[in-house]
Amino acid sequence: METEEAILSHHHIRPTAVRILVMRAIMHRSETFTLNDAENWLPEMDRSSIFRTLKLFAEHKILHEIDDGSGFCKYCVCRCESSHHLNHIHFACVKCGKTYCLEDQTIPIVQLPEAFVAQDYEYIVKGICHKCTKTE
Repeated sequence: METEEAILSHHHIRPTAVRILVMRAIMHRSETFTLNDAENWLPEMDRSSIFRTLKLFAEHKILHEIDDGSGFCKYCVCRCESSHHLNHIHFACVKCGKTYCLEDQTIPIVQLPEAFVAQDYEYIVKGICHKCTKTE
């Protein structure tokens, strides 16, 4: 198992105390999370430091950002094999508000018209998650 410092160094991020603490708080999370969640996990740290660190981690592909239409940016620790870390589909539950990474489901290739250049890919499926269907 890699240390926080090793993961940061691998992604060309200088391992400062703040970055190590944030990395420690998120690295074993399998679910998506918001800035507010990270604040709750790190009550001793100020919001702006956490926000800047999450943005830095997203820029360096440790995290990916998910816009699921909820109005909140969600993050997920990147566990994708390829360098195109945004290649999987996300599922947003309209009942509980949770967003799941469907890492085994890849985004289909879209043939764009000539002179169109894709810069980012997002694929969100909205519905009711497995936990919420059990409570209905």
